[in-house]
Amino acid sequence: MLIREAELSSLYAQQSYYRWKILLFYLLWGALGYFATLTSSWLLSLIAYIGIGFIMLGILTFMHDAVHGILFRNKRANELVGNLMMLPFWGTFITFKEDHLKHHRHTRTLKDPDRISPVERTFLNYAIFYLYFFFGGFLSVIHFNFIFPFTDFDKEKLRIHAISSILYVTVYVTAFYLASVYHFWWVLLEVWLLPLIFFGIFNSWRFVPEHYNAGWNTDPILATRTISTNWFVRFFWNNINYHIEHHLYPAVPWYNLPKLHEKLYPLFKEKGAIIEKSYFRVCLRALRQGPEELQH
Repeated sequence: MLIREAELSSLYAQQSYYRWKILLFYLLWGALGYFATLTSSWLLSLIAYIGIGFIMLGILTFMHDAVHGILFRNKRANELVGNLMMLPFWGTFITFKEDHLKHHRHTRTLKDPDRISPVERTFLNYAIFYLYFFFGGFLSVIHFNFIFPFTDFDKEKLRIHAISSILYVTVYVTAFYLASVYHFWWVLLEVWLLPLIFFGIFNSWRFVPEHYNAGWNTDPILATRTISTNWFVRFFWNNINYHIEHHLYPAVPWYNLPKLHEKLYPLFKEKGAIIEKSYFRVCLRALRQGPEELQH
C-alpha cells in the first residue's frame, strides 16, 4: 500500500459543497451561450464557443467522477446525473463507463480500449492518430456509439445502451423539431453544436498526453503522466491533470487529488514518474513523432 489507510480514508471522503461547482459550470455555460446569441461580432461569438467548449470538458470530468461512483455517495444518483451529463456529448453513459473502467483494468496493454499504440503502423492508424487531434469529438461518437458497444458488450449491456440511445435521440429530435417550429435553431447551434467542435479539440489535447509514450505493461506509476499545468486548467478541468494519482486511487474525488499528489510526489521522484508542465508541449511532441510503435 502506497499510502496508509488512515490517510486514505480522509482522501476518499466526499464533501457535498464541492458539488455546487457543477451548478456554477452550467450557469457559466448558459451565460456564455446567452452572450453568443446576442453579440453581432463573429470574434466574440468564437470566443464564447471556445469558452463553452472548455467548460464542457469540465462537465465531462464531473461525469467521469460519476463513472467511478464518487460524484455522489448514492449509486443511483451517480447513474442518473452521469446519464444527464452525457446527453450533450452524443454518447451513452454506460458506454463511457464500461470503456473507461476497462481502460483502468488494462492500462497500457493490448486490452486497453483507449491505448495510443497501434497494433501496426499502417496508413489508417497514422490517419486516425492525426485526425484525432482535431476531429476527436466525431471519432469518439463513432467509438462510443458503435465500435465499443458492439465489440465489448454482452446482451444486457447492449440492451441498456440501445435504450439509452433511443432516449437520447428522442431528446435530440425533439429539440431540433421545436427549434425548427419556433425558429430558434440558431440557439442550439451557438449554445451547443458549435461549442462541441472546440470541446472535441480540447478533449483530444487532454486525452493524448495522459498516456502517450508512457510505459507499456509496466508499473502503474510509469504507465501514465501527470501534468502540473496552470491554475486555470486545473480549476476548469477539475484536477484531471493529476492522472497518475487518479489511476493509482480512482476512488479519490477530484477535489482531493492535489492532496494525494503531495503525498505521492516523493515516491514519484524515486520511481521516475512522468510529470510534465504542459498539455500543449506533449501534444506538439506527439504530432512531431506520430503514433507510437507497439511495445511488447
